[in-house]
Amino acid sequence: MSITVIIILILLGILLFLIEFLLIPGITVAGIGGAILIVGGVIMSYHYHGSAIGNFTLLGTALISFLTVFIVLKSGTWRKIMLQKDISGKVNIVDQTGTEVKIGDVGKTVTRLNPIGKVVINGNYFEAQSLNKYIDQKTDIEVIKVLSNKLVVKLKN
Repeated sequence: MSITVIIILILLGILLFLIEFLLIPGITVAGIGGAILIVGGVIMSYHYHGSAIGNFTLLGTALISFLTVFIVLKSGTWRKIMLQKDISGKVNIVDQTGTEVKIGDVGKTVTRLNPIGKVVINGNYFEAQSLNKYIDQKTDIEVIKVLSNKLVVKLKN
């Protein structure tokens, strides 16, 4: 087996590992395929070219893998397509909408409160919980309690 084929297998394995690491987090086909290609290339190097070339291939593969990951992460080139870990939106805080909801405000249910669902109050959508019974969709409601992450409502009398 040609050393060129072995080098191509190892480089494809490293590329698949980069795709796994930067674009598709978790254990997917890219990571498994990359591992198979790298290990297969090193094993073929030992099998077809002996221990000396196999050791050089193993050492070179480890060195190139670490250098590639270091350079790719350090350069910032992948930041445009890489998955980001920061989430800036907040959906669990009632007061972040810019409008204050007070006890006694009235609105309508958007979904059925079973016992939790969506309501619209003053033109803004909130998650709400009914006190002790189901409230159908498009029913008038009244706010009786404001919690940090939801409203407690009852049927409007």
